[in-house]
Amino acid sequence: MLNITYWSDYACPFCYIGEARLKKALKELGLDKHVRLVMKAFELDPGAGLHAETDTLTRFAQKYGLSEKEAASRIEEISRMGRAEGLDFKYATTLFTNTMDAHRMTKLAQSKEDPTIADRVIDALFRLYFTENRELADKALLQKIGEECGLIPEEVCETLATDKYKRKVLADEREAALYNVHAVPFFIVGRYGIPGALSVEDLKKVIEKTLEESIPQHDAKGMTCGPDSCSLG
Repeated sequence: MLNITYWSDYACPFCYIGEARLKKALKELGLDKHVRLVMKAFELDPGAGLHAETDTLTRFAQKYGLSEKEAASRIEEISRMGRAEGLDFKYATTLFTNTMDAHRMTKLAQSKEDPTIADRVIDALFRLYFTENRELADKALLQKIGEECGLIPEEVCETLATDKYKRKVLADEREAALYNVHAVPFFIVGRYGIPGALSVEDLKKVIEKTLEESIPQHDAKGMTCGPDSCSLG
C-alpha cells in the first residue's frame, strides 16, 4: 500500500484542483484502490474571521494589487482549471472564513477506522466552499455535513463545542514548517515531495518513479497558495 500525505486548506483553489488531479492520476494508473491518502491541515489564514468580511473579487484584487478587471480575469482562469478537472468550481463567489473548525472536524473523521468517512468529509467541505459557496466557519453547517458523512452527531457536536483536535491541526502545521512547506498543496509520495498542483501527467510520472524508486526527487513545481500569495507555478 502506497501512502500519500498532503497538506491542504479548504479555502485554497489549487488544493482542490491538485487533489482532483491526484485522484485522476491514481485512477489512470490503476492505483486508486491501492493508495492511502492522508490530508494534513494547513490554514492559509489562521486569523481569518468567522464570517466573510468582503467578496472574493475585492479580496483578491487587494491581496495581489490588481484592478477589479485583472482580478476577475485571474479568478476566472483558476475557475476554468477547476472545471477542466470536472469540478463545479465557482471561485468568484466563495466566502472566505476561518477554516480551523473544518480541519478539526476532518481530524475527527480521520480518527475513525473507516477511511471512507474522512474522504466524504474532505470532499464535502471542498464542495461547500467552491461549489455551494458556504462559510466553512459555520458550526451548524459543519454539524450537518459531519452527520451526513457518517460521523456520530454527539461526537461532532462535542468537537465543535470545544477545542478538541485543535492540537492535532497545529501539529500538522508545525510538521509542515519542519518540511519547509510554506504553501499548499504539498504532497509527499513515498519519500518524495511534490510542491503544488502538478498536471495529471506529471503526477503520474512522479508516482511511477516513486514506485520504481529510481529517482531521489522530482523537480517539477506546480501551483500553490501561501498565506501571502498564490503562484501559478
